[in-house]
Amino acid sequence: MEQSLDRTIALLSRTPAALDALLRDLPEEWTRGSEGGNTWSAFDVVGHLIDGERVDWMPRAKMVLQFGESRTFEPFDREQHLSQTAGKSLEQLLDEFARLRAENLEELRSLNLRQEDLERRGRHPTFGVVTLSQLLATWADHDLTHLHQISRILAHQYREAVGPWSRFLGVLQCQGHSSM
Repeated sequence: MEQSLDRTIALLSRTPAALDALLRDLPEEWTRGSEGGNTWSAFDVVGHLIDGERVDWMPRAKMVLQFGESRTFEPFDREQHLSQTAGKSLEQLLDEFARLRAENLEELRSLNLRQEDLERRGRHPTFGVVTLSQLLATWADHDLTHLHQISRILAHQYREAVGPWSRFLGVLQCQGHSSM
């Protein structure tokens, strides 16, 4: 499937509610637990998503439209959120993420992007030249990656409790990215 702005927005608009339904009011044993070692908790993932809303997706989209390939995106600090979430509750983070996502999608819609806009090119610090369409498709897949990650993190909390069934539970076998 090719990236479609309407389909991308349809998916992006659902992520805050999906996270809210899954995580709000869960005991901290679920939301602050990780997969061990240097991995994130569900709380950390929501903080990371908030940081992306602030400094990644829309700032980069606007940069592509304004500067094209002449300016390189600022590198994204994947750990920056760790200091910004200190002292906050998961409920505060879920509310903040929902608000920021709604604002970003409203701004994205207001750009009235045409196909030629989606084909505009920007410069990523690692990948080099990328299109606005690729950036927007990545935003949607980034959400799905972290929804998958959160389900894995939550399942990991019961990895011992499920006993022998663990070998039939794909979520416990998956080795996706969770490390900081």
